[in-house]
Amino acid sequence: MVLSLILEYTWMNFIPKNKISNIFLLIGSFVVVSLILWNTNSFFKQFKEEERLKMEIWATAQSEFLQSSETVDLGSLHLKVFQNNTSTPMILINKDKSIRVNNFPPSKVDDSLYIQRQLNKFKNENTPISIDQQGEHLATLYYGNSEVLNKLKFYPIALLLIIFLFAAVIYFLFKTNKAAEQNKLWAGMAKETAHQIGTPLSSLLGWNELLKTEDINPSITKEIDKDIDRLQTITERFSQIGSLPKLVESDIVKETKDAYDYLKRRSSKLIHFSLQTKVEKLPVMLNSSLYNWTIENLVKNGIDAMRGKGSIAIEIVPEGKFVNILIADTGHGISKSNYNSIFTPGFTSKKRGWGLGLSLVKRIVEEYHDGKIKVLSSGKEGTIMQISLKVLH
Repeated sequence: MVLSLILEYTWMNFIPKNKISNIFLLIGSFVVVSLILWNTNSFFKQFKEEERLKMEIWATAQSEFLQSSETVDLGSLHLKVFQNNTSTPMILINKDKSIRVNNFPPSKVDDSLYIQRQLNKFKNENTPISIDQQGEHLATLYYGNSEVLNKLKFYPIALLLIIFLFAAVIYFLFKTNKAAEQNKLWAGMAKETAHQIGTPLSSLLGWNELLKTEDINPSITKEIDKDIDRLQTITERFSQIGSLPKLVESDIVKETKDAYDYLKRRSSKLIHFSLQTKVEKLPVMLNSSLYNWTIENLVKNGIDAMRGKGSIAIEIVPEGKFVNILIADTGHGISKSNYNSIFTPGFTSKKRGWGLGLSLVKRIVEEYHDGKIKVLSSGKEGTIMQISLKVLH
């Protein structure tokens, strides 16, 4: 009951209460991005208009140049207009169908196919300018966007990408910080729970010793001793949450059998238990208390999936430098899309579940024991969970 209240308090404190601020933040972000895009688009249009004006000036200078005679001195203005235009690619088609190109790569000047492709492209990018003089058509000028203008088109995309990456970094830092706070609070409350259990547990030990001096059935005090030992184990488990547990060389076969025997005795007769091992002994670095907790969680999840009736099979399989512990049940199975999600804190398919058991199992196996845990297979026939631990010798 105490643990349930603690978990409820922890969970509720991390549910966002002020959704209005999140909505305002979302709207504000949308407005900022929209203003940036609008401003960039306006700048692009303005730059394009200035480029158009520059090309019209060039066309006017070209018109006067084509109409001038060799004896007329046009001055240096026309020359400056022609020389200053070094960025905008152009194709000039004279009335005699001759073609002249400006600002093209030297290797492409004589490539007719490339020029034709560029001509079609320029027609889509900008309206061609007709060069006329006194009602006579002299030439048509086709031009494309300058290199600066082409780069400017991708500026909003680059800007949005930067904003997205910045937001992703902020989100990642926030999520990491939030997860660290949750872990810290969970560890603190787990230790406090262990401390609170310790007081009545000491009292139970004393009362049981007193009962042993009375004339009562010894089997009663023996069973009480078992439950007291179990409570001490639970207290030890909770006290180790949030701190690096001590690992000692242990026989994985013996530890698995101990957990198996306890669960078999305490489970319903409708559950058929079986244990197989291909070795008699196998040393690993282990924290027995936490390992037993892992097996217990996986077995109980399997029993829940079978709705209290079915088979639980545990198998110990050595594989090179590792040993695999397989826990199989005949429950309804897990959707393949949820293979990884089931280890996420808060994820549960149970109506009354907290979704903490498997996330704790993953932490014990992977963070504390440097092992691996995964869903080996799952379907209508049941689910097989696999724990992999390093073998010492």
